[in-house]
Amino acid sequence: MTLSLAHLGPPGTNAETVALVYGDRHHRHTGETPQLCPYPTIAQSLKAVAAGQVDLAIVPVENSIQGTVAISLDALWELDGLVIQQALILPIHHVLVSCASGLATVKTVYSHPQALAQCQHWLDTHLPQAQQLASNSTTEALVYLREDPTVGAIAAPRAAQLYQLPILADAINDYPDNCTRFWVVGRNPGVPGDHISLAFSTAANVPGALVQPLQVFAERGINLSRIESRPTKRSLGEYLFFIDLNGNAGADSVQAALTVLPQYTEVLKIFGCYGVSHILPEELNQNPVAHP
Repeated sequence: MTLSLAHLGPPGTNAETVALVYGDRHHRHTGETPQLCPYPTIAQSLKAVAAGQVDLAIVPVENSIQGTVAISLDALWELDGLVIQQALILPIHHVLVSCASGLATVKTVYSHPQALAQCQHWLDTHLPQAQQLASNSTTEALVYLREDPTVGAIAAPRAAQLYQLPILADAINDYPDNCTRFWVVGRNPGVPGDHISLAFSTAANVPGALVQPLQVFAERGINLSRIESRPTKRSLGEYLFFIDLNGNAGADSVQAALTVLPQYTEVLKIFGCYGVSHILPEELNQNPVAHP
């Protein structure tokens, strides 16, 4: 049997790296063969799961430097029937890939907006002359580097290896401990853990609209590890609220809170109760190429 894993492509992205690690873990545990399925955007990979075209999607949700990956939250809210099965934390290592003879000859740098932002200080210091252009992924522009030696791209070292391109500058992260949290999203619950993610909308322009839902957790001693607002896209000033809380869905306090919470929300979506796992360096070294 095979397990199909959607991720942001093309090959060499950090999402693919996480998909490889998850696929290898799953294969060792179940014997199922992982099949990687790259998609042009994060939203398309989640839509593929919702439509039953693939089993799971691996999507970035939060970076330790730049914060939330908004497109992942927006797509998860807009689509129905999706469940977070697990979270995986990937250490991020950015390099500058280019066929240029030196930094002084680089005129343009491409990468995903998150990667550009995570290397902003390095770019301003070492490539002040270079125009920075956003791409859909960290690897999208790599195929064009051989055609123009004045172009560079920020990508992972594995991407440079896959595309057989030279690394012009290594370790260009502004912060060495940079990491990104990815969600494994499917249509069925995974193994329960001690993290719960949910989101809700509230009635517009009502005093205490946000305080009341938050008080539900505070009164029961439940710790909220993250609160994020996103526009509803209906009207200026209206927001959705994404919350991560520490606790198991089976705990009495959590069950009580989730029972009461609908009284104070307009729409409530509980995305799942799941565990969090760190990806180890040795796991990255075991995955030099993608599964066919």
